[in-house]
Amino acid sequence: MYRTIEDFIKVWKYESESTAKTLKYLTDSALPTKVTEEGRSLGFLAWHIVLTLGEMGGHMGVIVNAPPENSEEPKDAEKIVLAYEIAAMSLEVEVQSKWNDAMLLEVIEMYGEKWRRGDALSSLIRHEIHHRAQMTVLMRQAGLKVPGIYGPAKEEWADIGMPAQR
Repeated sequence: MYRTIEDFIKVWKYESESTAKTLKYLTDSALPTKVTEEGRSLGFLAWHIVLTLGEMGGHMGVIVNAPPENSEEPKDAEKIVLAYEIAAMSLEVEVQSKWNDAMLLEVIEMYGEKWRRGDALSSLIRHEIHHRAQMTVLMRQAGLKVPGIYGPAKEEWADIGMPAQR
């Protein structure tokens, strides 16, 4: 749980930049990629991340500039990137300008439960990381490069003069 707005913003900046970086590797032709026929597609997961910023933000009392929750996923990867960048920045600005540290301890209604705002922000970030990781599996299946987030990706080891790790 976040106890200061500054702590949240520091983590949010890194994680949202990492998500945007990942989304920028997507291609239109890779968006339909799935692990199984019944599974979620790469495009669905990417769009779900975008829509969740507005949906969860709304539950937290934050007005996020995001597409409506029932919006159809674009078939254009660049539109997903743009929508994500707008929504992510909007969330950051709203929290930073309208909340204070004491508000992070306030209890709010989230999905039929009582959560502290700071816990809701933590959950939002973990949700995004979870789906971003799912996306990287689908990206590899689609033959796309995957960016390093918490360390170099397979393709990035050579850039730092080292053999790729097994």
